[in-house]
Amino acid sequence: MTTIKEIALRANYSSSTVSRVLNHDTTLSVSPEARSKILSIAKELGYKTVQERKGTNTSKTIPGKVGVLICHSLEEELNDAYFIHIRQGVESECEKRGLDLAEVLRLSQLKAGKISDEIKNLIVVGRISEELLRALTDHLENVVYINHSTNDDVYDAVVIDFEHATRQAVEHLLELGYKDIGFIGGQEVEHFVDRTEDLEEGRKATFRKIMEEKGLFAEEKCLVGQFRISEGYRLMKEMIESSRVPEAVFASSDAMAVGALRALQENNYQVPDDVAIIGFNDIELASYASTPLTTVRVHTEEMGKTGVKLMIDRLEGRNIPMKVVLPTELIIRESCGSRKRDLQKKGIS
Repeated sequence: MTTIKEIALRANYSSSTVSRVLNHDTTLSVSPEARSKILSIAKELGYKTVQERKGTNTSKTIPGKVGVLICHSLEEELNDAYFIHIRQGVESECEKRGLDLAEVLRLSQLKAGKISDEIKNLIVVGRISEELLRALTDHLENVVYINHSTNDDVYDAVVIDFEHATRQAVEHLLELGYKDIGFIGGQEVEHFVDRTEDLEEGRKATFRKIMEEKGLFAEEKCLVGQFRISEGYRLMKEMIESSRVPEAVFASSDAMAVGALRALQENNYQVPDDVAIIGFNDIELASYASTPLTTVRVHTEEMGKTGVKLMIDRLEGRNIPMKVVLPTELIIRESCGSRKRDLQKKGIS
């Protein structure tokens, strides 16, 4: 069976772009020529949509279409691969199970609109309140939240333990002997019917808690912007220009960590000799950064796949809502300094 990866290789586009074209994602900005090329190659290779596929098809037992509602704009998603990988996990699991996946819906484009009556099963990615969800639709058979949990008594959810994940990173820096540790993070927002509310993001809250317990928290070295490379760069520049550069920095996304790394190197700071950095997510770029990033690996694609599995399980008869907490893993590379210290202990320069 022809796969999306095979089509992507022939068309010379990313698997993500090919997947979104084949799934008729109307939010994708792509030229008519590119769209035509992808569809033509898919047809040439005999790619079959889920509706055309023969054999066992889970969609026969699933009433209505499956929708994916994303609270982030396309720009926000492109600036932080975290949510792209969650969506790709949803798409690949739906494809594997032969589910009728409707177009990707973005909250910013729905505005006062409603979710189509054809969509009976919805996977919600991000912080969308229960009241807003009810305002958008009243005909859903099943809802699964990913990366957020709004009502554990009603909805299935797939999350990670942000407190544990943050402790993995910050305690590693403390174990390495760093005491002057700064934080660079993004602002979390929850969407309601008539407003949005800024929330203290879980990684920042845990960072504050750990550092206050140690008597080491410094408010002026705890900066928040948006989850993007340019913001990591801007916030690190702010620390540099105000002479508040710490010994180490925990960044709440790899994108922000890469931006911070660039700012430090432009100003002649060596990483990790002068400043150590730990990121979060373990995106592909993390291992290829100018100084490979130590980071907390989040199994984002598996979060998406698990959301689809929960949805199917619920529709096949499970009555009790479930919350699945996926594990995280600290990935040690050069940016935190621990590898260099290990070599120095062994007498290797």
